Amino acid sequence: MRLFRPAATLASLALTFPALSLAAPTPPGAESGPASAGRERERRFLAIPSPDQMREAMRRLSARPHHVGSAYGRENAEWILARFREWGWDARIETFDVLFPTPKDRLVEMIEPTRLRLSLEEPAVAADPTSGQKTEQLPTYNAYSIDGDVTGPLVYVNYGVPEDYEQLERLGVSVEGKVVLARYGHSWRGIKPKVAAEHGAIGCLIYSDPREDGYFEGDVFPKGPMRPRDGVQRGSVMDFPSASPGDPLTPGVGATKDAKRLPVKEAPSLTRIPVLPISYGDAQPLLAALAGPLAPGAWRGALPVPYHVGPGPTKVRLRVAFNWDLKPLQDVVARIPGAERPDEWVVRGNHHDAWVNGAEDPISGLVPLLEEARAFGLLLKEGWRPKRTIVYCAWDGEEPGLLGSTEWAETHAAELQQKAVAYLNTDGNGRGFLGMAGSHTLERFVNDVARDVEDPEAKVPVWKRAQARAIAEAATLEKRKEIRERADLRLGALGSGSDYTVFVDHLGVASLNLGFGGEDDSGIYHSIYDDFHWYTHFADTDFVYGRALAQTLGLLVLRLADAEVLPFDFRALADTTHEYLKDLKKLLERKQEETSDRNRQIEDGVFQATNDPRRPTVAPKKEEVPPHLNFAPLENAVVALQKSAERYARARARLEGRTVPPDALARVNGMLVRSERLLLSPEGLLRRPWYRHLLYAPGVYAGYGARTMPGPREAIELKRYSEADGEIARVARALEAVAALADRAAAELEGVAG
Repeated sequence: MRLFRPAATLASLALTFPALSLAAPTPPGAESGPASAGRERERRFLAIPSPDQMREAMRRLSARPHHVGSAYGRENAEWILARFREWGWDARIETFDVLFPTPKDRLVEMIEPTRLRLSLEEPAVAADPTSGQKTEQLPTYNAYSIDGDVTGPLVYVNYGVPEDYEQLERLGVSVEGKVVLARYGHSWRGIKPKVAAEHGAIGCLIYSDPREDGYFEGDVFPKGPMRPRDGVQRGSVMDFPSASPGDPLTPGVGATKDAKRLPVKEAPSLTRIPVLPISYGDAQPLLAALAGPLAPGAWRGALPVPYHVGPGPTKVRLRVAFNWDLKPLQDVVARIPGAERPDEWVVRGNHHDAWVNGAEDPISGLVPLLEEARAFGLLLKEGWRPKRTIVYCAWDGEEPGLLGSTEWAETHAAELQQKAVAYLNTDGNGRGFLGMAGSHTLERFVNDVARDVEDPEAKVPVWKRAQARAIAEAATLEKRKEIRERADLRLGALGSGSDYTVFVDHLGVASLNLGFGGEDDSGIYHSIYDDFHWYTHFADTDFVYGRALAQTLGLLVLRLADAEVLPFDFRALADTTHEYLKDLKKLLERKQEETSDRNRQIEDGVFQATNDPRRPTVAPKKEEVPPHLNFAPLENAVVALQKSAERYARARARLEGRTVPPDALARVNGMLVRSERLLLSPEGLLRRPWYRHLLYAPGVYAGYGARTMPGPREAIELKRYSEADGEIARVARALEAVAALADRAAAELEGVAG
């Protein structure tokens, strides 16, 4: 899982297409029968979630380590199952057997200029009662690294992303045959060994620098919340952006007992070189011994060493070996059948597995989910039944690679594509501001719900507080103006890194990911210190933001389940695709200008004339200037979608107070559900067909970070210019299909309204 941070808003730029009407609609909760009954039910629901219940549930669920295949992981799944059944849900555990490697040998040793064996251990803290559960804790490691025993000179590569290797080339430093040392940050961890291997490295170490994740940001644990000297970030390095998430041995299909599995050595998502994470305490002597060029200023962290890049004289040995075992994972899946439309599903999830005790990640997001489920159970006892089926899922195996959600969704793919209305995800929770990301057909809907939940600290709607923060952090007057004047806050785009991935990227189910954060520093991510003691001292200590999260997600579920016409709206999608198009044009223009200017500098001898002989650098090579691209198909498609979105919004507004005939209602809702599916490409994205969404995908070299309109964007970013026009056309055809669907839905509603 990645730490959730509220998404930044897009810049407000001069529009080149007709402006959209962004007035707020009637809240969809008013559609759930008579308005007074629907509102009273919502008030009843909002009063139920209890901070005390969440505290005790977290105490129980995080009491012991509960990684995939662990005894306490199984106990937690059974405990969650019992709670759902106690509250009146139809619940069961679905089990999948997945590849989950655990280490049997780990060694990192500096062998030159002096000999030093690194500790690779996190010490227990006396004040923290569960940090000493050594026999049950997974050691510090990166899952899905290959086995390996390599020795070579060390090179420091900053964050280990592609542009860092461009800088190393300028410094005359090669990593071929070397072990690289990268710091966490600026990309998902699995990108670091991937890029290192592409440049010829033989091994990779990843450490947490205290500038981003330690004493530079505040007091370290146990005095404060930040990562201590010997804290280590565990995590998966599976290459899911280029292959797929889920069980590496059954890519694209559910890991059921009869599934055909690949041999481990053929699994496409394993790394090509061995990898281990280390603490900044272990990293410091390695960095201190390095010579070679001094690292650029932006590469220097907060350790008291000069940050040379190497190579030499530091030489290290890295040895890792794993138990390549299949482990059972348990997904807890609970249902409340719909009374009127049982074959339309509202799906809600949060995972229950952790790297160690996992109070923040994931239990802080799971306990609000359980409070939502308890609240719905109380409403059931009072006689309420949802119109649509509600499905609640406590996923297992999220931490190693979204295993539980992916295997479940792949197993039930045909049923989900037919029945799933939306998927609503959380993945931990903190204190502060509501962050919202997801499918833009749901942007208006989630904004409306956020206006109806009170922030426990500021005593204003959580929407208003999120807006205030966006204004405070906006970099320009234009951005602040847009945030103030736009009816809704923009949703961030979904990349990957949590359980929504299979739903939106692979199945085309409209999805949302929400969580509070921004006021609580976290320096215990994926360490033994992420436990009940840390959370109740430094995070949402009184669980009031857990209550706010349960209220927010519960209202989303309740309104989706009981709405007559589903609360999808195409105007935010049209507006957002317009912004994405502008971003693409600016990206290309910037690449053209930068390449032309750099080529001119090379021709003029600027790099040779400014080279410092005491700190020599290598001049870059001339590159092809990016060609002109034909954006016309995409421009036309965005205009068509804008017009269709406005037409549907007008038709929808005319329905207020009218009864929609059941057959027309079924047709319209069916079209609304299919709208996200139309953004999928059956053949998938180039070179990674599991990812099929043409508007959102994790970046090949960004991991969790979303790439919007990924086909044309990555064609430009990765200099595959010959692919760009074809990818632009693919996105345009998908948007045209959504526009045509919006017109058909509008026509259906216009026929009802007369």
